[in-house]
Amino acid sequence: MKTALKLALLLVAVLTLQVGRRPARAVSHGQTPSRWPRRALFAGGSVALLAGLLLLAYGTYQMTHEEPQRKPASNVTVLSFKDIGGSIYDRPLRVTPSPTPAPTPPAPPPPPLRDSPYRIHMPKIGVDAPVVTYGLDANKVPEVPLDSTANRTVAWYNFSAKPGTGGNAVFAGHVTWNGHAVFYNLDQMAAGDDIFLEATDGTRVYYKVSEVFLVDENDPNALSVMSSNGSDVITIITCGGDYFWVGGVAGYDYTHRLVVRGSLAGVEPPPTPPAAQAPVSGG
Repeated sequence: MKTALKLALLLVAVLTLQVGRRPARAVSHGQTPSRWPRRALFAGGSVALLAGLLLLAYGTYQMTHEEPQRKPASNVTVLSFKDIGGSIYDRPLRVTPSPTPAPTPPAPPPPPLRDSPYRIHMPKIGVDAPVVTYGLDANKVPEVPLDSTANRTVAWYNFSAKPGTGGNAVFAGHVTWNGHAVFYNLDQMAAGDDIFLEATDGTRVYYKVSEVFLVDENDPNALSVMSSNGSDVITIITCGGDYFWVGGVAGYDYTHRLVVRGSLAGVEPPPTPPAAQAPVSGG
């Protein structure tokens, strides 16, 4: 558009210059022709021509040196706010929420019997005995009571689960030790019989017998009865089968091991002590 105006101005200047250069027309006899109008047109046309040439040159320079229009890169989003009411600063910000940290799993509950001394009760066969913690000896063999109280003590193995904590709590005791021992009548237990573990504070963990069976002590799979099976159970082991002389401290040994397995039936918290009564004031 600007170039067209420049060309039009240049054309007007050329026409004016040509008009100014035409010869004067003949006049009536006695009249002297005036040259001032033609000179004025000639001068004005010359100035206009010069101005037009300058403008044309300037326009040509702009056309040949004008910086091309830049387009945004393909990864730049062009936003249009024509249809958005209000100020751009009124638009809500899109905030990426912080990831929610994973909840910390709750700590497992403490063992019902805690570290309090406790006893084992088996009402059907009259067992009421203290439980003592034992482990493995230097040869990785489960230890058994061998002292003067061995005939009336029951071992709980510390490589097994604590009672009532979701695993396999393993106990062991003698069937004979200088006579009848604590588990002499263990083979009389049957499915459905009760087994209680009672702490000194009155907490009780009780089980129901689910199975009674014998395993050969020489069977390599016999020790699997001590393994955890994912259930909250109690396993009680004593000697069974036929006995034979071996000498040493034990004197005799047995061909099999008798196993009583029970499932957790419940936990009873310690009884609530009675509330203290306020003293009665005399009147």
